[in-house]
Amino acid sequence: MTGGPHVRPLTEADLPGAAKALVEVHATDGYPVEGVADPEAWISSPAVLTAWVAVEDERVVGHIAIMRPRGEDAVALWREQNGVAGGSGERMGVLARLFVVREARRHATGETLMWTAMAYAQDRSLRLVLDVMTKDTAAIRLYERLGWTNIGEATHRYGDGQETPAICYVWPAAGGTYVMRGAAEDR
Repeated sequence: MTGGPHVRPLTEADLPGAAKALVEVHATDGYPVEGVADPEAWISSPAVLTAWVAVEDERVVGHIAIMRPRGEDAVALWREQNGVAGGSGERMGVLARLFVVREARRHATGETLMWTAMAYAQDRSLRLVLDVMTKDTAAIRLYERLGWTNIGEATHRYGDGQETPAICYVWPAAGGTYVMRGAAEDR
């Protein structure tokens, strides 16, 4: 591998490579817990607002998406805590489907994908929420390092009635600005 991946918008031609990366990450990390049976369909869900891939040596090594809200616990929790009605017009997106193959992690690929999604949200005054399974401690550290705010706990439901504890995050926080810190210029 070279000095690191570059991030670009997901195209239909990227789907097979992104699907392969998703299956690889699932095999090494047990994440994601859904989507492995039909990864191309999961990655290209109609709920995806926009998505990006990280590519290195012409291989997809990572992915991230912003989804339209569809009743996620993180959305409901944010709205409840901030007195925001469901149809209030608050512009929200759900950050989702972040995965990076193991060998690309040493290049901060997950962080680069996050900066890309956050810049997209900032440019559109879009508040982002997410939930992360409590077992995914490296992801939790990344979100907190990038300024995401823990807004509470939830249960991540998946598969055939399976569930696992999760933590919900928001970016930017209530009353927060969309000013990005750190390596924003490296996006």
